[in-house]
Amino acid sequence: MQIQTPDWVKHAVFYQIFPDRFARSKQPHKRLLHEARWEDWEAMPTLQGYKGGDLWGIIEELDYIQDLGINAVYFTPIFQSASNHRYHTHDYYQVDPLLGGNEAFKELLDAAHQRNIKVVLDGVFNHSSRGFFFFHDVLENGPHSPWVNWFKIEGWPLAPYTGELPANYVGWGGNRALPEFNHDNPEVREYIMEIAEYWLKFGIDGWRLDVPFEIKTPGFWQEFRDRVKAVNPEAYIVGEVWGDSREWLDGTQFDGVMNYLFAGPTIAFTAGDRVVLEQVQSRDYQPYPPLFATEYANKIQELLQFYPWDIQLTQLNLLASHDTARLITIAGGDKPSVELATLLLLTFPGAPSIYYGDEVGLPGAIDPDSRRGFPLEANWDQEIFQTHRQLIALRHAYPALRTGDYQVLFAQGQLYIFARTLGKEELIIAVNAGTAATTANINVTNLHTQPNKLLYGTAEVEWNGEGETQQLTLTIPARTGCILSVG
Repeated sequence: MQIQTPDWVKHAVFYQIFPDRFARSKQPHKRLLHEARWEDWEAMPTLQGYKGGDLWGIIEELDYIQDLGINAVYFTPIFQSASNHRYHTHDYYQVDPLLGGNEAFKELLDAAHQRNIKVVLDGVFNHSSRGFFFFHDVLENGPHSPWVNWFKIEGWPLAPYTGELPANYVGWGGNRALPEFNHDNPEVREYIMEIAEYWLKFGIDGWRLDVPFEIKTPGFWQEFRDRVKAVNPEAYIVGEVWGDSREWLDGTQFDGVMNYLFAGPTIAFTAGDRVVLEQVQSRDYQPYPPLFATEYANKIQELLQFYPWDIQLTQLNLLASHDTARLITIAGGDKPSVELATLLLLTFPGAPSIYYGDEVGLPGAIDPDSRRGFPLEANWDQEIFQTHRQLIALRHAYPALRTGDYQVLFAQGQLYIFARTLGKEELIIAVNAGTAATTANINVTNLHTQPNKLLYGTAEVEWNGEGETQQLTLTIPARTGCILSVG
């Protein structure tokens, strides 16, 4: 079968926003809790506290997002909930009133689309919450509720709040706050399909699917794709799967996954032995042990063989998310680790995703600390910010960085060099993760012409051409990288 993926994703740079922590509106809006006792914005976040970020605040920051070069936003959940992260969904048809409700979201969608910024929402369809009306009815009416078969009830009575008694129903990860749906029930299946369709018709551009591998009902995700694509053939479907995702990336289910198989090796190579193990060992990806360039090249080439090329180009590549510690904290505060990993992220096939605040050097340990309030400009790391701006601009300027072929040219010690090629547009990217300057001699006979412009970073470039043999000598300073154009 021919695999169809949304073309716009191949040219997208995503920005992941945790709505409670990105921006609190500066303008008075008619909404709940005018005098709310929010947590202090700059204070360390807590598991249950709110900082009061809202959609109106995000609208006010769209100019910043656009200026950074972002053209797609992925929001962690925005539907009504009783948690700051909103993975405990109460109502799938209502945007949380604390965020501004459906009215604010419609205004945000329109404002984003006017700037050609796509919007992808988080779909939490494996489980709901104790506050979800259908489950609440079961709590009130027990076996007489018409919604009993919507959940995985194991006995009576249900105990949703006390750990002293058996819950008597299945909760995600054993958490009784998150009752799992019974996806084998056709009514549940139809309900979820209709939610997906409703918000696409409302105007969203795709769904990021929370723990989709937990839904094992045969044909579920195939139907989901069919229903979504019938509303909008260019809608993006991206799953949260941390490992080998070939099972879901066969062209009949998802367009891509959150590509932690890129994040792990990239951090292990660029941060190396600086990785703070306590920040990564509890998560399902491996940015450790340190990798040399040869090992990194092997992992990247293996990853690029996993999926069809059209799927590779719509993977959601990332270095951090709300589920991980932030890279600068993982790397013990080492800025070159962040800059080198960001260089690899912005030059890799697939859509890069930047976790809000990473572009200004916001630190954060594993959650809830990785969900801090977006910092005041006075607290930005301007070097990291300019690195992001420059690399995003280059990705937009050179199609080869988005859809060009990927070829490893050199991988020895801690020096990794590869080419991105699209027609006659050829770029060479070099990353020296080591603590000493390193020189590489590369046979580039296959290139059309010699490298003649340094687009990013610093390097000594020497071109030697004898007969049919063309050789490039690159000397890269320690802990730096560069991009060369050819032609």
